Amino acid sequence: MSEGTVILKLGGSVITFKHGFMEANPSSLSRLASEIHEAGREKLVLVHGGGSFGHPLAFKYKLHEGFRDYGQLEGFSRVHLAMRKLNRIVVESILAQGLKAVGIQPSSCVITRSGRIERFETTPLEKMLELGITPVLYGDVVPDLERGFSILSGDQIASYLGIRLNAEWIILGTDVDGLYTGDPKRDPEAKLLEKVTLDGLKRIIDEIGESSTLDVTKGMYGKIMELIPAIEKGVKVLIVNAKERDRVLKALRSEKVRGTLILRS
Repeated sequence: MSEGTVILKLGGSVITFKHGFMEANPSSLSRLASEIHEAGREKLVLVHGGGSFGHPLAFKYKLHEGFRDYGQLEGFSRVHLAMRKLNRIVVESILAQGLKAVGIQPSSCVITRSGRIERFETTPLEKMLELGITPVLYGDVVPDLERGFSILSGDQIASYLGIRLNAEWIILGTDVDGLYTGDPKRDPEAKLLEKVTLDGLKRIIDEIGESSTLDVTKGMYGKIMELIPAIEKGVKVLIVNAKERDRVLKALRSEKVRGTLILRS
């Protein structure tokens, strides 16, 4: 990779114990923070998922359905608080490596309409990048002009910023090696797709396995659907297994790494 802007999205299943409840994975976070530091990217935006912090609460209060009753407002507050706690843990892990990072709360700078980003105030984020600071955003529950509130996934944030910042790359750090011909967690015959064009991606998208765990953002299927607008704009996407040591490091360094590369053509 050249030194263009890179958006690194770390999945919640990588940085938390997803089958627990509000349980971060400190060893994984420490390793990933070390890899980010070692890679030495100058312009990096980090986005992370909610894992066991955001998804269980969002599902409990049915926040993905939008505002329906006042009991959900407690859920709005609790999900917001839970994600701020996780964001603080992530930022502290990065700071421990000597990097400069600042958490950015999406619910205070984004508003959606029917679940899609309507406005996103990115000026502070862009200034941070100019200063050499890594902005750290996350999936959040945000105000919505039609639904009252919506769940804004980290994947939609990553795709939007990839376009808005004219990023060269979006790197998705997930809990699988990339895209397969089937769900690798269920089908032992599934084969890794090392390189896919946008046309090829659209042909196989219905075959992508959805997450087998509770996920109100639709698992891998949702990730790919969110990425398509960025890919159409020419942003290159690389999916790697962030649970495997040095995969993120190699991706950030543009070294050969096991994963799936998605290109516009």
